[in-house]
Amino acid sequence: MTLRLEVDGPVARLLLDRPDKRNAITQGMWDAFPGLIAEAVTSPTRVILLASVTPGMFCAGADIGEFGAGARDEQWLASNQAAINRTQHDLTRAAKPTIAFVDGDCIGGGCGLALACDLRVATPRARFGITPAKLGLVYPLHDTKLLVDLVGPANAKRLLYTGMLVDAGEALRIGLIDMIADTPDDLVAQILAQSGHSQRQTKAMIRRVLDGQSADDDATRAIFAEAFAGPDFAEGVDAFLSKRKADFQ
Repeated sequence: MTLRLEVDGPVARLLLDRPDKRNAITQGMWDAFPGLIAEAVTSPTRVILLASVTPGMFCAGADIGEFGAGARDEQWLASNQAAINRTQHDLTRAAKPTIAFVDGDCIGGGCGLALACDLRVATPRARFGITPAKLGLVYPLHDTKLLVDLVGPANAKRLLYTGMLVDAGEALRIGLIDMIADTPDDLVAQILAQSGHSQRQTKAMIRRVLDGQSADDDATRAIFAEAFAGPDFAEGVDAFLSKRKADFQ
């Protein structure tokens, strides 16, 4: 199985497992992603972690052998584009915090998957590249926006124009990743210690901002007001007054 979901307590792990091809993504894997993302969202977990089973690699991008042959077939190409677009859309909007843990090369479609996550943790040996210019292709608008939102237009152009690989230090400097660490465990623990309700609604609020909303509407005002009646607010206040660690359910 080249792609699978494992539920480990409060963490849903989306795992790439095709080490013989450096986790290059096939059409079958793109087709499987949306269902696994939906299963992770509905599972009794708090965080979705995207990672490789094999240390030292994340994802080499699309399977170029399969893609090069399939792209000559209009029906296959349309199916491939639809599966990629749905995967990126669903991962970006998954209703839980998402983290990509990158150890090794994160190229092309693999980098797109990392961009679609909320946060990116990379080891010192990680490298990042977005390489459509090497194949005469054009990066999709949705994924280009994800990249521009993170690194700004100038760095996005530099990465896309050149197809260059950047190391973890450079990726951190330009905002492509959020931290360099040997594991994502500390970040996951910090997230799990806080209110899941706050995190889910914050993610939805930030998505509204990134999609262009700049003023409150009835829906956002209701989200703000309703939190005061929620169990997480009651627990947070009681924990604060009792000088104990909150136990959010």
